[in-house]
Amino acid sequence: MIRLFKHYVPNAVLLLGLFDFLLLIAAAEFGWQFRAHQIGMDVDGIATRIPEILSFAVSLQTAMVAVGVYGTDALQSLRFAAARLIVAVSLGTIFLSVLYFFVPALSFWRSNLLYAMVAAAVLQILMRILLGKALGSQAFKRRVVVLGAGPRAARLKALSKVPGSGFVVVGYVAMNEANRVIPEAIARDAIYNLADHVVLLNASEVVLALEERRNALPLKDLLRIKTTGVHVNEISTFLERETGRVDLDSVNPSWLIFSDGFSSGRMISSAFKRLFDIAASLLLLTLALPVIAIMAIAIKLDSKGPAFYRQRRVGLYNVGFDIVKLRSMRTDAEIAGKAVWAEKDDPRITRIGRLIRKTRIDELPQCWSVLKGEMSFVGPRPERPQFVEDLEAKLPYYAERHMVKPGITGWAQINYPYGASIEDARQKLEYDLYYAKNYSPFLDLLILLQTLRVVLWPEGAR
Repeated sequence: MIRLFKHYVPNAVLLLGLFDFLLLIAAAEFGWQFRAHQIGMDVDGIATRIPEILSFAVSLQTAMVAVGVYGTDALQSLRFAAARLIVAVSLGTIFLSVLYFFVPALSFWRSNLLYAMVAAAVLQILMRILLGKALGSQAFKRRVVVLGAGPRAARLKALSKVPGSGFVVVGYVAMNEANRVIPEAIARDAIYNLADHVVLLNASEVVLALEERRNALPLKDLLRIKTTGVHVNEISTFLERETGRVDLDSVNPSWLIFSDGFSSGRMISSAFKRLFDIAASLLLLTLALPVIAIMAIAIKLDSKGPAFYRQRRVGLYNVGFDIVKLRSMRTDAEIAGKAVWAEKDDPRITRIGRLIRKTRIDELPQCWSVLKGEMSFVGPRPERPQFVEDLEAKLPYYAERHMVKPGITGWAQINYPYGASIEDARQKLEYDLYYAKNYSPFLDLLILLQTLRVVLWPEGAR
């Protein structure tokens, strides 16, 4: 993987993205040349069309990122990839039409844009037919040796077999564990020189997955492996990189303290983030006002009770604040104000409520909280005080998620379905900790783009 702005991106995804960008440039040029040939017009060199071609390529590739073209499912299934590509090209073209209306100097002719759009979809699908199997092959997977043969090593073994995994385990070395569960592991005593063994396996990385590290670290072995040019990682760091989460089962306070992340140099980034929140919330509130008004009327007609409701949430540094949402449940959903987890197909949700939850329209009034500075567009979802009190008692490091401003959307929201239990909260906490630890404007942009995927395909909404 390559780390971009503290976020890990698989090599196969970067390579595919580069190929896609080149194909989009080729498609844009094809659309221009084909139309010019049809009407018998002489065409200047490509250098005269660079702004138009780049606007086409950047817009469509941004749409591809937003709808999940580079996600695991799209990389594993041609049918899935083709469907997402068609949606991405369509959305990108709609955006370009709006852009060209306001910036005519960048515009294609409509016929050029149509030909370029069709060419882009065809070329990208053909490329995935040709390269699909190669992108998921061993050539793009890192070869890993695991030091350990206990339950932690078994977790890595299971993770390596997940479709879309970016690594393959080429060897296990048992380090005298009492609870050995990997039968194929080779005992350390049977290996004369561990560094040579790792090199012979052509491994690019060694992962330390010992069950008990106290007085058990093979320091001499690790030093020799490191000097051969092979990366050495601890299991918590490895799992963070591979899963995009901070793994609560393996992490410890010293790892959180000494590992990279939670950078203090965020003043400039925070200032830009706040400026973006103000501008975006003002714009979105203005554009969404008619939608909010229509849905408020529909809610009033659909069920008794107010169209809006206020609810107490826990924000930055554990400070409480009230959010405003469009009501999606019956007014008797919670008796005596006692907080209750939402369920799948929750019977308390009204007919209109089901619609606005799936499309996330019920979240739009929260832009007011963003404008006031109580929330941001991107961050961990703010929870209710009753839930926070319970979760802080049951989940380690839960309080740390309140060290960043809560958001309307976030890393957990685009990667995990709607939380409805303690276990769901644990999974989402792992994503929230990853966001807090690795925050950057790049990660915020990625989350904002991929929120569109969640809106279009709301598999996690309840």
